[in-house]
Amino acid sequence: MKSYYLHLRAFPCDICQGPVVSGSTGARDGDIQRETEIKEVGAICLSCGYRQKEPTETDSTRHFPPVLWDVPKVTRNFMTSAYLETLSRAEQH
Repeated sequence: MKSYYLHLRAFPCDICQGPVVSGSTGARDGDIQRETEIKEVGAICLSCGYRQKEPTETDSTRHFPPVLWDVPKVTRNFMTSAYLETLSRAEQH
């Protein structure tokens, strides 16, 4: 049975030094298998909204333990609206 995991990490924002939260998802076919289907889900500073992809200083990154996560039942309409929202945010910066 395939298991899905959510990975989170946090690091300081280059602009305001607030917390940037970054996430990814992955899947395992078994408990001792390597993760596959790894997808980055994005990163955003919780203070200023800047979308910093990678930390400037890797030693200040905090990695949180992976969390077992059920696969969401996502509809296409949700994905379309999320994509359009991301595009409108990019135009503002």
